[in-house]
Amino acid sequence: MRRLLKIARREYIAYVRTIGFWLSMLLMPIGLGIAIAAPTLMDRSAPTPTLAIIDLGGEGFGKAIAPKLGQPGPDGKPQAIVVDAPVTLTDAKAAGPALKPWLNGERLLPGGRKLDAVAVIHDGSAIDFWSATLADNTLEQAVAGTVAQAMRGQRLEEAGFKPADIQALSSLAPKTTAYSPKAAGGEISLRDRLPGIVGFVLGMLLWSVIFTGAGILLNSVIEEKSSRILEVLLSSASAPEIMFGKILGAAGVTATVLTLWATLGGTAMAVTNPDIARDVVAVLLGKGLVFYFAFYLVGGYLMYASLFIAVGAFCETTREAQTLLGPVMILLTIPLVFMSQAIRRPDAPLLEVLSWIPPFTPFVMTARAGSEPPLWEILGTGTLMALMTALVIWIAGRAFRAGALSTGRVDLRGMIARGRRAE
Repeated sequence: MRRLLKIARREYIAYVRTIGFWLSMLLMPIGLGIAIAAPTLMDRSAPTPTLAIIDLGGEGFGKAIAPKLGQPGPDGKPQAIVVDAPVTLTDAKAAGPALKPWLNGERLLPGGRKLDAVAVIHDGSAIDFWSATLADNTLEQAVAGTVAQAMRGQRLEEAGFKPADIQALSSLAPKTTAYSPKAAGGEISLRDRLPGIVGFVLGMLLWSVIFTGAGILLNSVIEEKSSRILEVLLSSASAPEIMFGKILGAAGVTATVLTLWATLGGTAMAVTNPDIARDVVAVLLGKGLVFYFAFYLVGGYLMYASLFIAVGAFCETTREAQTLLGPVMILLTIPLVFMSQAIRRPDAPLLEVLSWIPPFTPFVMTARAGSEPPLWEILGTGTLMALMTALVIWIAGRAFRAGALSTGRVDLRGMIARGRRAE
C-alpha cells in the first residue's frame, strides 16, 4: 500500500504542478459560461432585422401585423423594424428580380440601412418570404404566426365577435396543476423534478470524469513506456501497485478539478438562486442519493480506468492507442444518446434494459435516479457492474504487466501469451 500511494502521489503531483493544468482548470468554467451565455449575447448584440411587407392579398394583413412585429419582445427588442417596401409590385411572381438588389445589399434603404427580408402576402393569405439569409428562419416564423393570428381575428370578427371578445378568447388558457402519488404532498414541484435533473447532471459528470481521467492515464502510461520509466517502476513495485497507483493519482487530479468546479458552481448558485441551491443539497442528502451516486461513480470510474490503462500499456504511441480505443469510445457515446431521455421517461423499457448492461450501468442508473428505481434493480445492476469491474481489473492487471514489458506493434496473440506467463 505504501508503494501504491507513492505512485499515486507522483502521478498527482506530475499533473497539478504544471501551468497548463491550472490554466485549463480555471479556463474551463469560463469557457462553459461563455458557451451558455453565447446565444443570449448573440441575440442582444445582433442588429434588429429590417422587414418590408408587401400586401397584395387585399385582406389588410400587412397593416395588422406591422405593429405587432415592431413591439418590444421579452428582451426589450422588437422582432423587426418594419419599413416601407422599396419597390411596388402588382404580381408576386415578379418579386424575385425586383427585390434581389435590395436583399443582396447592392441597394440600401434611406439612412444607409440594409433590407433583410420582405414578406409578400398574396392570394388572400399566402406568404412568399424573401430573405437575405438562408439559415435563420426566426423572422419567417414570426411573420407566419402573426399573420395566422390576424387571420383568426378577422374570421372571428366576420362571425360577429367584438374585438374585446376576440382578445379575451386569445388569452384563454387553462390553469394546469400536476400531481403524482410519488410527489411530496401530491402536487409536483420543481423540488420533485430535481432528482432527475441532478441525476442527469451527475451522469454527465461521470462521463466527463471517465473521459478526462482516461486521457490522463493513457498518456501517462504511453509516455513512461516509451521512455522506459515503466520498466524501472516494475523493478521496484508490482504491476497491480503501479496500475492502481496511477488510477488513484488520476482520480485525485480529476477530483481536484471537479471540487473546484463544484465549489464555483455551488457558490454561484447559492448567490444567484439560494432556494434552488438548498433544494439541490436536500436532494443529494435525502433518501441516500449521495451514496447511490457515489457507488456508480466509483464503479464506473474503476471499470473504464482499468480498461484505458491496460490499452495504454500495449501502445507505443498515442496513434496506436486511438485504433484500440475506437470500440471503447463507441461504448462511451451510447449513454450520451439516452441519458437526456431519462429526465422525461426514466422508466422507458429501453433504458431499463440498458441499465443491466454493465458498460452502460453507471451512466444510465445515475440518470434514472429521479424515478427512484426499486431496491432489487439497484442491487441487481450494481452487482453486475461490480462483477464486471472486478473482471476488467483482473484482466487489466495481467494485460498491464504483459504490455508494459512489450515493444513494437500491438499483438493480441502475444498479449494473451505474455499474460499467461505473467500469471
